[in-house]
Amino acid sequence: MKKFLRFIGILLMGITAAVTLLSGVGTTCVALNPAQYDSMKAIASFQWLYILYVVVGIAIGILGIQATIKLIKGNEEAEKSVLIALILGIITGGIHMITSRALRGSSMPLDFIVYITIFTLVIFLLFRLPKLRELAPFEKGTVDESGAAGGLTAIVIGLLFLSVQMWAGPTHLLDGVNYADAFHNAMLFIGSAIILFGIGWISKSVLLQRAPASLEQIVP
Repeated sequence: MKKFLRFIGILLMGITAAVTLLSGVGTTCVALNPAQYDSMKAIASFQWLYILYVVVGIAIGILGIQATIKLIKGNEEAEKSVLIALILGIITGGIHMITSRALRGSSMPLDFIVYITIFTLVIFLLFRLPKLRELAPFEKGTVDESGAAGGLTAIVIGLLFLSVQMWAGPTHLLDGVNYADAFHNAMLFIGSAIILFGIGWISKSVLLQRAPASLEQIVP
């Protein structure tokens, strides 16, 4: 049960951090030239605000990734870092949603990011219930546990980067162009690198897990 809760927490936080970072990067196109798109002309007068959303979104995404790494390592400040990143994400995303709905009548695709952040926050608040805290799912685990959870999370995040043009495409169509694919080469490189890192992480944990057993066979 402890391993399952640990994996779910790390995976959810990793996904939330990744989509938050991607959202911040993805807002760049609109923030830098809103007048270029008919559906975004209404925010042109508030371009400075949307540039701020880009900067803050990327910063919160990075905070989320750092919090995820702390969870994997079993850092004592991990859960606190997670809650800070999630709460900041919800506050910033909520303000961004209100602004977009007021100016252009819609806040999509930001809504999805805010909802998944809220969901992840609820899960981590449930982890603080007495019965679940007794299991201490985020205390420092063994090398193989950390490697498996971290490696699988990295692979999922890498797949999110590689497939962003597909899952974010429907909400990023402007004038018939899929702007979720605006950074195709960068996403391809980053996503592939993260997946390879995840595979290497899992492989290392498997080798370390088998090493003691091999030594037992050699040493009488």
